[in-house]
Amino acid sequence: MKRFFIVLVALLLACAGETAFAQRSAISSLPWQMGPTTVKLGGHASLNVPDGYAFLDPAGTRSLNDVLHNPPAERDQYTLAPKTLNWIAFFAYEDIGYVKDDEKLEPDAILQSYREGTAEGNKERKARGWDELNILGWSAQPEYDTQIKSLAWSILLEDAQTHQHIVNYNTRLLGRHGVMDVTVVTPPSKLDAAIVDFKSTLPGFQYLPGESYAEYRPGDRVAEYGLAALITGGALAVAAKKGLFTVIGGFLVAAWKFLLIGFAAVGAWFKNLFKKKQQS
Repeated sequence: MKRFFIVLVALLLACAGETAFAQRSAISSLPWQMGPTTVKLGGHASLNVPDGYAFLDPAGTRSLNDVLHNPPAERDQYTLAPKTLNWIAFFAYEDIGYVKDDEKLEPDAILQSYREGTAEGNKERKARGWDELNILGWSAQPEYDTQIKSLAWSILLEDAQTHQHIVNYNTRLLGRHGVMDVTVVTPPSKLDAAIVDFKSTLPGFQYLPGESYAEYRPGDRVAEYGLAALITGGALAVAAKKGLFTVIGGFLVAAWKFLLIGFAAVGAWFKNLFKKKQQS
């Protein structure tokens, strides 16, 4: 099995020098797979990892999230990153049924829901000893591509203590039986280039036979919500509707789970290290 040691310098929002060094050492030992290669995303989809990109399976991604102080995921996650480390993408599948795509999106209402949900989520972040977050606004308003059945949007956040900005770029790739959630984390200054680069990898994503949106058949399970709820935490919205949660402003989402990753360039030394392949 190919294994490479890629040093990602994760500048978390409150890390000191010794902490950063420990993170660098821990991340470098993760079981990265370098492209070109094709990987499975569970039993639902496949992904072509291009040359110059790296991939982590769920076990590796759990370790990465732990190092980066990202909250534990409730589902299997997969990681894709370019060697420049200008961004990191986290993939996770939601088995929610076929999502009808005929809903009109209202960005202002959705943004207000995000703000209210984040205020509630900050209680959880505070309890964990993490910095609280503020929602500054849309970095990219929700947009649905009817051709490739893809919903994308981007929220600009601010760390309430350090005032550092964070961007999460979100994509939902609709399938026959559910949705592939993709979250791209990048510094705000690199967002435009990161989106272009990330989108260049999307043609390598494919649902497996029988799993694509176009293969829907009458009788398939249909999701209990539409496009807007994909943005505002659909499963929790359904639970709230059933009386299991209190709804805040019509929206409840684990907003404390925003991925908080900062990046620093590591120069030529990193680029050389990335090229090395070690056998294990």
